[in-house]
Amino acid sequence: MQEMSNLYPTDKKECYKLIHAQLKSLLENEPYVIPNLSNTSALLNGALPDINWVGFYLIQNNELLLGPFQGNPACVHIPIGKGVCGTAVEKDEVLLVPDVHEFPGHIACDTASRSEIVIPIHKKGQIAGVLDIDSPKPARFDSLDQEGLLEVVSILENACHWS
Repeated sequence: MQEMSNLYPTDKKECYKLIHAQLKSLLENEPYVIPNLSNTSALLNGALPDINWVGFYLIQNNELLLGPFQGNPACVHIPIGKGVCGTAVEKDEVLLVPDVHEFPGHIACDTASRSEIVIPIHKKGQIAGVLDIDSPKPARFDSLDQEGLLEVVSILENACHWS
């Protein structure tokens, strides 16, 4: 069986263009958050090479709670301000970490992960959660990934009816 990521363009800009088109199609007329996040994590997992975890954490009771994902079992609760995800929420900014072992306070849910990117998700100006993607390769993510994934999050923010 051919790996899904082999079916996507190797040029990152072209790959993300295809991902965005597919995501818009998947989310069309579907307002529910959980199915949309589930399909988004499956889409990204199949499209992006060299990743070992992709998913979402959602704000619940002033912490991050594990949402839909693809990959090995993950940490369920992450305090705001802790680890890469919690720090991204605290700072309300994208965090692109070339080597997670060098990130102060990194929470190692999967010891195989070496690099990570975390994109905050907003609803009505407030953070609703984050998109989190890990890779076993150091420095896997770059500015093109950041740009492409910011658009993925924007599509989700606009398509979903956030409670």
